[in-house]
Amino acid sequence: MDDTAYKTTVAAAFDRAAASYDRLGVEFFTPMGARLVERADPRPGQRVLDVGCGRGASLFPAAERVGAQGRVVGIDIAPAMVGHTRAEAARAGLRHVEVREMDGEHPDFPDASFDLVLGSYSVIFIPDAPQAMARYSRLLPRGGKMAFTSPVFTTDTFPFLPPMFTPLIDRELLRRLPEQWQPDALRRRFNSWLQDPEDLRSTMHAAGFRTTEVVDESVRLVAESGAAWVDWSHTQGMRLLWQHLPPAEAAALRDRLIPALDALRDGDGPVRMDVPVRYVIAER
Repeated sequence: MDDTAYKTTVAAAFDRAAASYDRLGVEFFTPMGARLVERADPRPGQRVLDVGCGRGASLFPAAERVGAQGRVVGIDIAPAMVGHTRAEAARAGLRHVEVREMDGEHPDFPDASFDLVLGSYSVIFIPDAPQAMARYSRLLPRGGKMAFTSPVFTTDTFPFLPPMFTPLIDRELLRRLPEQWQPDALRRRFNSWLQDPEDLRSTMHAAGFRTTEVVDESVRLVAESGAAWVDWSHTQGMRLLWQHLPPAEAAALRDRLIPALDALRDGDGPVRMDVPVRYVIAER
C-alpha cells in the first residue's frame, strides 16, 4: 500500500466513524487529550495548532487555555471529523477556533505561525512522521513547543492496544490486515523511533528541536461494559482490523473480548484499565 492509498484508507475509516467517534460511553481519548494540553501548558493569547484534531479532545481544552485573545486551529484528514468538530466549535461560540481539512504530513501554514503544535495519537500515524517533524518545527518560533502522545511501544505487545489484548487477539486474525498494518510492519515503522526514548530524542533533535522531554503515564480507560468497549473499538484505530474480518471471525473475536473485559468490572461497575501513554514535549 503506497502513502496515498494509506491516507485514503485512514481518512475513509475515520470519516465513517466520525459521528460516534469518542462518543460511545468509553473515556480515553478525551482525558488523554486534556492531559496532553495540561502538560504542554499553552498560555493566554498563544497560537495553537492541533494536528489530527478528531472530535476535539485536545482542541477544546487548548481553546479554553489560550482564551479569546488566542487562536487555535485544528486540522484533520477526514472531512466528516472536520465537519462535526467545526460545528461543535460554532455551537459553543468559539470564534478563536478554526477547523480545516488538511493532510497532516504537509501542513500548509507560513513559518512561525504557531507557538505550540499538538498531536494526540495523531502525528505518529503520518507515513513518514520523523520527516514531518521538521515541517512542524518550521511552524514554530524559537522556544515554541511541539507536544504529542503515542502508545508506549514494546517488542512483546500488539501495537496500539492495551497490553492485556496481546494474548486475546489470535495472530491468525491479524493476517487479514493489509501488509502495512501487520504487527511486524507496525513494529518496524513505529518501534524504530518511538520505543527507545533516546531514539525519539535523536529524531526530534534532527528535526530542529533542541530539547525533548519524554514522560510515560497511565491513562485510565473507562467503559460502561465489555460490549461498550468493543462497539467503541469500531470507531477508532482498531476499526481497520474489524473491517477486514469476515463476519464469522469478527463475531468470534467479539465473543472472546467481551467476557475478558467484563472480568475487569467491579460488580455492575464499568470496565477500568490503565493504558500506558507516552507524552513527548519538544522545544524548538
